[in-house]
Order: sequence, then structure tokens, then C-alpha cells
Amino acid sequence: MAARLVKRCACLLREAAHLAPAGPPAGRLSLASVAHKTLTSSATSPSSHFPASVSQHLEKEPVTTPYPERQEVDELIEKASEPEELLGLLPGGHSLRQNQAALALIRLSRLLAERPADKASLVQDARFQQLLQLVNSQITAVWHGTLVKLLRSLYTLPLPASSKELQSVEQEVRWRLRRLKFKHLAFLAESSAARMQERGSQELLAELLLNLERRWVEIEDGRTLVALLTKAGSLSEPLMNHLEDKCLDLVEQFGPDELQKVLAALAAQNRRCVPLLRAISYHLVQKPFPLTKGVLLDLAYAYGKLGFHQTQVFQRLATDLLPHVPSLTPGEVARCAKSFAFLKWLSLPLFEAFAQHVLSHAQSGAVSDLCNVLLAFARLNFRPGQEDAFFELVHEKLGSQLADLEPALQVDVLWALCVLQQARASELQAVLRPELHAQFLGDRSPRGQSTLQKLLHINATAQLEHPEYKGPLLPASVLDPGPPGPERKVTPLQKELQETLKGLLGTAERGRFSVATQYGWVLDAEVLLDAEGQFLPLRDFVAPHLAPPSGGQLPPPPPRAKRLAFLRWEFPNFASRSKDLLGRFALARRHMLAAGFLVVDVPYYEWLELRSEWQKAAYLKDKMRKSVAEELAK
Repeated sequence: MAARLVKRCACLLREAAHLAPAGPPAGRLSLASVAHKTLTSSATSPSSHFPASVSQHLEKEPVTTPYPERQEVDELIEKASEPEELLGLLPGGHSLRQNQAALALIRLSRLLAERPADKASLVQDARFQQLLQLVNSQITAVWHGTLVKLLRSLYTLPLPASSKELQSVEQEVRWRLRRLKFKHLAFLAESSAARMQERGSQELLAELLLNLERRWVEIEDGRTLVALLTKAGSLSEPLMNHLEDKCLDLVEQFGPDELQKVLAALAAQNRRCVPLLRAISYHLVQKPFPLTKGVLLDLAYAYGKLGFHQTQVFQRLATDLLPHVPSLTPGEVARCAKSFAFLKWLSLPLFEAFAQHVLSHAQSGAVSDLCNVLLAFARLNFRPGQEDAFFELVHEKLGSQLADLEPALQVDVLWALCVLQQARASELQAVLRPELHAQFLGDRSPRGQSTLQKLLHINATAQLEHPEYKGPLLPASVLDPGPPGPERKVTPLQKELQETLKGLLGTAERGRFSVATQYGWVLDAEVLLDAEGQFLPLRDFVAPHLAPPSGGQLPPPPPRAKRLAFLRWEFPNFASRSKDLLGRFALARRHMLAAGFLVVDVPYYEWLELRSEWQKAAYLKDKMRKSVAEELAK
């Protein structure tokens, strides 16, 4: 290619030398001047390599501008306020050329956006069809920017997918994609990608996404980047990866609205891009820009949906949200409480404000919103300061409407009340009745299994914490977990705990490991101690807590014998930045105590400090002695 270019230039220079006027003073300067003119003219005229045509072309070539002069019809199109003004242009004798017919259609679609009822009648109008045909005949002369706007406008009009005019515009756009500026590609993706998907224009959409993937480095501003991330990112995995990389480059330029939109787009696609989330978190903490109520709610939702923990961000969100709580709607309070519950972040002033908001809006709040707040409180094991008033309102609202909720939601709500120790006998009866729990017995989906597990916890609450409860209860067949499913991955803490405890026991008969109980909980280990603190063989005595109960013909343990349940608490079992157990695990501990066990807690933060096997064994012995001593002290 370079060789051909050099050869062509040499030919043009030789040609210019023959045309150069004679005269010693002008010599070199005249040659250069003529050569420049010859090169310029050769780029515009295919016949300029002939000497006669060169001089003639230089003398007679007209000067043209890329944009035609504005005409009266352009003013009429811009100032039109009624569809009739645009439809009357052609019958009125106006000649529409090049962009003008397309601009008229674009203006027409904008006017009809405010009048959706008129769109159907417009398609049948002969003047509209004439305008469409005129655009179709001039489609190759329409400018790039007008063409992409025209396609967007036609998508908003009720044209059939088989419309040849629409297909003609789509085809023209497809042919020009490589020549369009990146801003035009971004406009197409932002305004028309969803419409292309709905109308089945898969070839055009695929080529648009491919061009965006190839030219993503041309993105220069945050607005374009955020628009592409929101509108087109979900349609192409490679494009989304490139957009995330570009976000890392431009994140310093983002304001709060851009940060909120990026996080919302990531949350909508469930994309947990850790480097980008860290960068956004850094700027949210470091930059002092104010965050509006809507931005705060969206940020809390996005972090909760993605499960990304950043303490300083949560502190700022909780602090900034607190003054806005009185102005929130009950739905926004429920949404915000749910987001913080997913994050396992308990801000006591904020949650107290949520509880007060629920009490203040008792009449206007929906039951679904109250249920979401209750589930959030149960997850974090939070009891408000005005506990009596709050739960009295909960029982009052649920008393008449609990049976109207979906069966799974009924189970969730009552399970939350069990966690917070607020369940009543009438509510237990409503959920434990056979007509309700029978719906979940054969459900093997994750959702169904989770609901069945909660039913076991509710049943255990009725048995262990409500001695006055007379029934109904779950049948014995439900309490049996059946054949074991696929084993969960053993954690390092679980493995070390079992190995250390086996070394203390000496023989396998003296303990049980991974014990499934009829209460819906699995113990890490179980041992039985006599009055002297010696291990007893478990299989020699009845075990009523197992699922199903074992040893029906065996004797009970000797007097003053103690059953010990070992419960390990991993990092996810605690609230964020806290040593307080989440509601689910606090309920498990409470049930084991109510079932007659002495609970030996093994939290991760204590176990990690133990370095040697001797330290771990001594730690467990000390834990067991303390549990027995606390029981004797009672």
C-alpha cells in the first residue's frame, strides 16, 4: 500500500513539473504550489491525472459546504406542535428532500408520544404512508445522526414488523454501522437495543453489539458509559467485561448519580465485580458529595443484592439515611431494612427509627411491608426498644390476615416470630395444621426444602418453648430427614473440632458427630458425661432428640448425667463486625438448651487463636467444665 502511494505521488510530481511555469525566481516555489494543487484536485476528480483536465478542474471546481442552507420547511418542522401540521406538508406543496422527510417523522413521533391513543389511527393515514415512502426513497441521503434517530422514532410508532419502510431503515443502519461515530452507536444501544430485541431484529442487534465490543475504547465520558452499562451490558458478556474495565478508568469522574446507576446495573445483572465495587466504595467514602434519599436507598439495595461488605460505606449509608427515615414510605422502610439485613449490618439507631416508623404508620402500612420488616429484624435478632407496642401491632395486623398470605410467607413470618420469641399458640396452630404443611412435604426444590426446615423449627418451638401448646404438631414421618443428601464441604473449623474431640474421647462409642435432631438442627458433636465428669457410651442410653428417636428399649441416662452439644460458630453466623449471633443461630442455641443440652459454643474467633493440638484439647476441656459449672450454679 505504501509503495503504491509513493509511486502515485511521484507520477503527480512529474505531471506538475510539466505544468509549472518557467522563470528562475519562482523555480522551486512554483513547483511546490502546483504540486499541492494537483494533489488536491486528484483526490476529488478521477480524471485529474490528464494535464488538460487538471487545469480545467482547478479553474472550474465549485466550492460546496457539507450542510445545505436552512429552508422555510425546516422551520415548519421544528415549530410544529400538532401532527396535522406535519402531515399537511406534502399536500401543501412543500418539497421535502434529504433529511427533511426523516426529520418530519422524528418530530411526528415526539408529538405522538404524548398522545398514545392517536398512534393507531396515524398508521392508517394516507399522508403518513406517503411520508414513509418518501423517506424510503431518500434513505441513502439521510445523514448518520438523523438516521439513528429515525430508527428510534419508527420503533416507537405502531408499525408492523413486516413494514418494508422499517426494514429498509434497519438495513441502511446495518450497512452504515462501521462508518457511524461511536456516539451514534451508543445512541442506538441506549434507545433502540431493547426494541430490537422485542421486534426480533437479531442480526442488527448482534452487529451493533459487535461494533460496540470492538470500539469500547472510544468511550470518553461517564454518561455514555453508564448508559451502555445499563441498556446494553446485559445483552453481551464480552461488552459487559469491557464496560466494567472502562468504569475502573473513569470512576474518578463519576458523581453520586453515576455511581448509583453503575451499582444498580451490576445488581440487576447480579455481577459481583470486586475491583469495581472496591473502587466505587472508595469514592463513596472519600468524596464528600451529598447523597439524596433515592440514591441512598438504591445503594443499600445494590450492596445487599451483591452481598458486598464494606464497613465504612455501611456506616455512611446508615448515618445519612437516619434523618430521612420520617419521610420514607412504609415500602421504602421495608426495602431498606431488608437490604441491611442481607448485609448482616445492624445499626441500632437506624433500626430503632424503622420500628418507630412502623408504629407511626400503623394504619397506612401494608401487611407485606410489615412482614418484610419483621423478617429483617429476625435475621439480625433485633428487638426494638418499644418491644411490647411493636409486637402488639404485629399480632393485631397478622391476626386477621395471616391466613390470607401465601403459605410459604405464612411459614416465614411465624418463623421470624419464633426467632424473636413472640409466637403465640393460635399462630402456631394456624401454620402447623396438616392442610398447610402438606404442601411442602414432596417439594424437593431449594425453596421448598428451606420452608420445610423452618416448619421443623416452628414445630420445635411449639414443643420446647410452649408447654401449654396442645397441637397440632408435625407427624413423625416429617421429623425423619430420610437418607442423607450430598455432603456439604467440611470447613477447616469443623474438621479440626471433630479431630480434637475424637482424641479426647478415645473411642468412637463415647460420642456422635454431625447429629441430625428432630428439631431441624444438626449438632457438630454430642457427648454424655456422668456425675464425675467421665464420658459415657452414648449408644447404651435412649436418645429422644434424634430424628427418628433411637433406643426406645434402652434405659435413660443415669441421674445427674449431662448431655453436651458442641456447636461451632463460623464467621458467616455472626452479624457484620459483631460477636452477636444472627437470629437463626440464636434460635438453634436456644432450642438445644430447651431440649436439655448443655451447649458448648466454639466460635471461630476463639478457635483461630489456638495454635497447637494441646491448646485445642485444653480449650475444649475448659469449655466443657464451664458449661457443667454454670449448670450446677443454677
